[in-house]
Amino acid sequence: MNPVVVIGAGPIGLAAAAHLIERGLEPLVLEAGDHVGAAVSEWGHIRLFSPWRYVLDAASVRLLQSQGWEAPRPAALPTGADLVAEYLQPLAAVPQLAGRIRTGHRAVAITRGHRDKTHDRAGVPFQVRVRTSEGAADLSAAAVIDASGTWGSPNPVGAGGIPAAGEDEPEVAQRMLGSLPDVLGADRDRTAGKHVMVLGAGHSAVNTMLNLAALKRAEPSATITWALRADSPERSYGGGDADGLPERGALGERLRRVVEAGIVDLITSAEVHQLAVTASGRLAVQFRDGRSTEVDALAGATEFRPELQLLRELRTELDPAVEAPSRLAPLIDPALHSCGTVPAHGAEVLAHPEEGFFIAGMKSYGRAPTFLLATGYEQVRSIAAHLAGEDSTPQDLNLPETGVCSAADAGPAVVGR
Repeated sequence: MNPVVVIGAGPIGLAAAAHLIERGLEPLVLEAGDHVGAAVSEWGHIRLFSPWRYVLDAASVRLLQSQGWEAPRPAALPTGADLVAEYLQPLAAVPQLAGRIRTGHRAVAITRGHRDKTHDRAGVPFQVRVRTSEGAADLSAAAVIDASGTWGSPNPVGAGGIPAAGEDEPEVAQRMLGSLPDVLGADRDRTAGKHVMVLGAGHSAVNTMLNLAALKRAEPSATITWALRADSPERSYGGGDADGLPERGALGERLRRVVEAGIVDLITSAEVHQLAVTASGRLAVQFRDGRSTEVDALAGATEFRPELQLLRELRTELDPAVEAPSRLAPLIDPALHSCGTVPAHGAEVLAHPEEGFFIAGMKSYGRAPTFLLATGYEQVRSIAAHLAGEDSTPQDLNLPETGVCSAADAGPAVVGR
């Protein structure tokens, strides 16, 4: 019998495997990195704003507890490194999962049988092409759950959804810090005492600026510039005391204080048009309205987008703007909703015309930046139940709200992060 292939061994991928095992199905988890949670490890220095009680999956915990594992304190806030070391690695080591995870296996294409998607392939097994250190191989699957996330596919810093002029040049790329640089650790030499610009409005940008502010206390000569495409920072400051996750609300308030204290210089309506390296080796940043500045490094915290080339030979149904499953997109579209929590949803909402294929986790949210792990855990619970022929009705989630909404909300408040 062919297994259910799960792409990605992060929190959602391993949760999917745990739920499949509980229902008597055979999972095979493919992880591109050299260890489980490889993408999480890349931002391991960042502390989550969700406490442990919101980042643990029920089926995964049951597997862990069968091996004597003790859960971390529910109210404690883990870092990404904690999440990997204290949860994902022990989970991957339980006997039920240990032999069902293949690291160093990058899924590069999915098809069905040996004919392309213009043909009727109903009932034919999936074929998942993987790339390993030993070359390419094809794996057969009864169903596929793509939980590969979006970490490896950041949005460009260019304001129009495509790279700014010069952004792809190698010498420019050398001065780009990525979405969540470790400015107090691995990237300290690139940022200490330097002029660093952070572009973005979300939690990645907020975390990076707060860490840069901490670094500036040790290196007072540093300059921190926050470039914001919006005309006001208020939404980035968040819901404060009204936020259902206190640490999330506190992040915005801390950022407000460092901006008002002049530790971070704020520029608004900053749409990056061109990047170039100057004769002195600095990075020249030109905005669409003609303003320009020079910095030593730029952190493009502009969120992420799903990598869809992997799915080209499948019959998917994705919203053209959000790039999420078409029935999920209206619930999470950031142009429509900015507060509250998304309703529980599962296999029915996430299904595609390609029967047996599902996108789960952060990748299911497409370009919407509002995903919570608890939402993904319910997604894969429902998908596993559907694949086992059981009731896949979504279970209600009690998720914390953000406490901040835009005045332009056109529908019910459904999104929380």
